[in-house]
Amino acid sequence: MVRRKRFFPNRILLQICVAPVAIVLCALVFLFCVYSPVREPVVFNVSRGDTVTGVAARLEKDNIIDSAYVFKFAVRMHGGKIQSGQYDIPESASAWRVAKMLSSGDIASVNIVIPEGLTIKQIKNLLLQSSELVGGVECELGNVAPVCSLNDGQIFPDTYRVAKGTSRLAVLELARKKMVAVEGSLKRSMRRLPKPLKDWNDVITLASIVQKETPKMKEMPIVASVYLNRLNKGMRLQADPTVVYALTDKLGDMQGQPLLRGHLKIDSPYNTYKNNGLPPAPIANVGQGAIAAVLKPADTSFLFFVADGRGGHRFSRDYETHQKNHADWRAIKSEKNKK
Repeated sequence: MVRRKRFFPNRILLQICVAPVAIVLCALVFLFCVYSPVREPVVFNVSRGDTVTGVAARLEKDNIIDSAYVFKFAVRMHGGKIQSGQYDIPESASAWRVAKMLSSGDIASVNIVIPEGLTIKQIKNLLLQSSELVGGVECELGNVAPVCSLNDGQIFPDTYRVAKGTSRLAVLELARKKMVAVEGSLKRSMRRLPKPLKDWNDVITLASIVQKETPKMKEMPIVASVYLNRLNKGMRLQADPTVVYALTDKLGDMQGQPLLRGHLKIDSPYNTYKNNGLPPAPIANVGQGAIAAVLKPADTSFLFFVADGRGGHRFSRDYETHQKNHADWRAIKSEKNKK
């Protein structure tokens, strides 16, 4: 007996109905998630108070999206709200991606690096050079916010990731608050300060001198020990960076000019060649390494050090050895100047 194939009109009808739906779905996916009129990266700003409708209209006008309606629907699917800020819209970004960026606040950001050992004046000059930030570095007259009266030692050098368009004063405030947090943490963990240091100002002041004297982390505890040994013996610190700080009106940079013997006679409370003990306040902004070096200095009997010509220093216990090391450094320096 030969079986006849059954005919299923319902299956054919189903296929006829599904095909257009599938086509429409593919078209929507393409429109929402694939298609983009953005041919190169573009910056787009959303201000506080901007509406979704207004932003959609501007995006369409700027040819960042193809349809304001599609964008608004995508925003609705991401919660219905957008956040203010500056956005870096990448090449080929779809309406769905742009909506997601604006809804999640995926704003353009920049890393601001504040190196260790800079003064407040140098840090402010550094921030002024950044085109990614806005505003000045000085407060309006009458503003009594802490950031308006910064002194050296109150900024923590670090890398700060902030939104493009952040104010320079806001970056300074971030760095100030970071230093407050570091100070609080270290104060809670400190049991006893190295003699003859009495308080946090002493710690940061000595750390700032150590920071300016050497960039080498391994040397910092030894340099700190030299200055602590001198303080405990009643010897003057005779630290060149303190003289530079006084000479440059707290800029901390000779800007290519040499430090001469006559400069060591400058009348200033920061001149540790003329005054006993520590200067009245820090001469730079310090990192964790310099602070740690002061809180836990090396156990040495060194009283002197001088550059070794290789980026480090040679340490000595007596003045006679120091004079020899100093003569060696002068010879190295003279040879370098000839070259």
